[in-house]
Amino acid sequence: MHRRQWIVAAAGALAAGRSSALSETDAAAGVRAALERGAVAAVGLLGKTDGFLGNPKVKIPLPGYLQDAAKLLKATGQGKKVDELVTAMNRAAEAAMPEAKALLVSTVKAMSVEDAVKIVRGGDTSVTQFFEGKTRTPLGQKFLPIVTKATEKVSLAEKYNKLAAKASGLGLMKKGDANIQQYVSGKALDGLYLIIGEEEKKLRADPVKTGSAILKAVFGKS
Repeated sequence: MHRRQWIVAAAGALAAGRSSALSETDAAAGVRAALERGAVAAVGLLGKTDGFLGNPKVKIPLPGYLQDAAKLLKATGQGKKVDELVTAMNRAAEAAMPEAKALLVSTVKAMSVEDAVKIVRGGDTSVTQFFEGKTRTPLGQKFLPIVTKATEKVSLAEKYNKLAAKASGLGLMKKGDANIQQYVSGKALDGLYLIIGEEEKKLRADPVKTGSAILKAVFGKS
């Protein structure tokens, strides 16, 4: 039976509480194991030097409107300050990542069978949606003070906030982007969920590498 067919069958088994190939408990355990592995791997990839700054997929840039202001600063010989701010933003995201591990793991362990059904039935974004729905708000609260501490050392950050507040008042940028600390916290979470999703795709493509028979049964071919 091909993987897609099995996943559909597994979803039905989880919902109905029966399966000739795998029990409901084992199938749910497989989903939990997959999520935990993906979450821990994502935190490990991002929570290190250049985890954000060195990865074009998640590197945090200045918000669009401020990029124009940055060009003017560079044109007047202040490019180094702009680069320092961008580096500080990404270093802040990297520093915040370890805070995510415990919450992500506890969220997985507490997931219901119904959550497992949705993930098995869902597409490539089902894991991202699960984690985002459960953890974005509490992780944002954990990230903000860490990001604030890391960015307040850069003088341009305060100037950014003042300029961004004016731009937001004129409707030139979103309110959520008008504070650099909140902006970076949000982008750090976006990057985290993106990498978690990529880790899930790897797992679905080759569950054998995980060395888990349950994961092979849930996400592999049988």
